[in-house]
Amino acid sequence: MPITIKNNEQIEYMRIAGRITAETLNVVEACIKPGITTEELNNAAEEFIISKGAYPSFKGYSGYPASICASVNEEVIHGLPSKRKLVDGDIISIDVGVFINGYHGDAARTFAVGKIDDESQRLIDITRQSFFEGIKFAEEGYHLHDISKAIQNFVETNGFSVVRDYVGHGIGTNMHEPPQIPNYKLPGRGPKLVKGMTLAIEPMVNMKVFDVDVLDDGWTVVTRDGKRSAHYENTVLITGGKPEILTII
Repeated sequence: MPITIKNNEQIEYMRIAGRITAETLNVVEACIKPGITTEELNNAAEEFIISKGAYPSFKGYSGYPASICASVNEEVIHGLPSKRKLVDGDIISIDVGVFINGYHGDAARTFAVGKIDDESQRLIDITRQSFFEGIKFAEEGYHLHDISKAIQNFVETNGFSVVRDYVGHGIGTNMHEPPQIPNYKLPGRGPKLVKGMTLAIEPMVNMKVFDVDVLDDGWTVVTRDGKRSAHYENTVLITGGKPEILTII
């Protein structure tokens, strides 16, 4: 399947999906506090998405049972919402997708629960900034792996590691489209970036080793050493100039 290039009409649909995705993350963030369950966060997200006339992209995707991924502490991605109550000092990564007018938006953030330790905050901050270091190269004239290299260099310079087993992706009428977007450098420069590409760029950063495992639930990905992980993602449009982030409002 080739990389899809969106026209102006399709980009407008992507903007709508992206905006609702960003709004959903804001709704969830406002709910995060010690004592709330990840299931309650999921319900808040789902109710908001549906209220906008959209559908949660993740629900039913390859059998996934929920509307968000809620990954706590050592959980990297794909954490299943449950009756688990958040406690002071946790960190939680919320990943959400929105489908409307035939197009998807996808974004993730890692949030503090109450007061967290300094190193966990630094992990969150470095993960977020690694995304912005990467998209300095999200312009025509660069190649995909220029983004990957910038993310990896920034993360590793700051003493953390980037997950290898899971990567970002193209996005549009499908949640996952070509190209795959690693957060680490591969041989070669990868595909050339072209105006109209829409990319879900999503650094997943571990405090120590980059190795991960999948729990017996078949979904939840955790760090192999039990140390914490953070996640930051946006849907990004390649333009004729600076990239446009569709999932920040």
